[in-house]
Amino acid sequence: MNKRIFLSSPHMSGNELKYIEKVFQSNYIAPLGEYVNKFEQSIKDNTGAKYALALSSATAAIHLALRILGVKQGDDVLASTFTFIGSVSPILYLGANPVFIDSDKQTWNISPKLLKKYLLKCEKKPKALILTHLYGMSADIEKVVDICKFHGIYLIEDAAESLGATFKDKHTGTFGDFGVYSFNGNKILTTSGGGILVSDNEDWINKAMFYSTQAREDEMHYEHIEYGYNYRMSNVLAAIGVAQMEVLQDRVNKKRKIFNCYKEYLTDIKEITFMPELEYSRGNRWLSTVTFSKTDYKDVIKALEGINVESRPLWKPMHMQKLFKSCNTYLDGTSEELFLNGLCLASSTTMSKEDVKDICKVIKNVCNR
Repeated sequence: MNKRIFLSSPHMSGNELKYIEKVFQSNYIAPLGEYVNKFEQSIKDNTGAKYALALSSATAAIHLALRILGVKQGDDVLASTFTFIGSVSPILYLGANPVFIDSDKQTWNISPKLLKKYLLKCEKKPKALILTHLYGMSADIEKVVDICKFHGIYLIEDAAESLGATFKDKHTGTFGDFGVYSFNGNKILTTSGGGILVSDNEDWINKAMFYSTQAREDEMHYEHIEYGYNYRMSNVLAAIGVAQMEVLQDRVNKKRKIFNCYKEYLTDIKEITFMPELEYSRGNRWLSTVTFSKTDYKDVIKALEGINVESRPLWKPMHMQKLFKSCNTYLDGTSEELFLNGLCLASSTTMSKEDVKDICKVIKNVCNR
């Protein structure tokens, strides 16, 4: 292949430049303007969330959610260990202690069974749980919600990778106290960088708005009682987001089609296992992911680079990172096994069926050596 095939490249809808031009004509370039409002409304309309706040990143959104829920220095915050660091680094911003819970084989997401066991044995009650819907696929979210309610723990859904995914026709990100979506450059939709915080609690979103705009009091002059952040999304990026949201379902359908092609072309390679999809759920298949029982995934990465195709190991669990070596954990080895044997395959919505077929030929060659 001559062209580079990326893991998940941006894919414009066609209306982005038109909306950006309107922003420039209005001269509302800063974090104010009609497209910020339109973008937030499009998220509410699509997901069913009552309130939404456009921010500079999903990590900023998690940070705000934790602060609003009262997480402070010394508190324990539970989190999926099998995730990206942006999901959990805000815990450190507040001086709190991450506690990592392992995945289950049924979803690759956080294990409700292990979560329940940990909460029954832990001496110190955690303040909140940050649950990640991994690679665009829903966790067993209803079970987790029930566990959190029983133990009186706040739930933040990291749906950064799962915009457009559902469980029993309800959107991921709308089950917990807060939900977070990402619009980073490699997500299913992108504003080049940005995030959304959602909740059904109007007071919380209003407080998040206050903190995200430097915590300025309602005075003519700049008055500050609390500290805040510069976390709001610009009107320019929001205009891109409005155009992207217009094609969300098309992008979800294409991601799922790419996954189905991989599954079709690799079905005869018995050592390959694909990331499962829970009954009653519909993931967005942000990335098509596999594990190998015999082949070294590093050999597959090298072979795919030979035809100019990007691939990547699965997330290295947070409990395996040196940064978190002293943190408490509750593990059964599932996430470590997935990391040591798993691979993310190129899943850009700009790919053709022939692209997937060529990639699968390379994977088959490596597996059949």
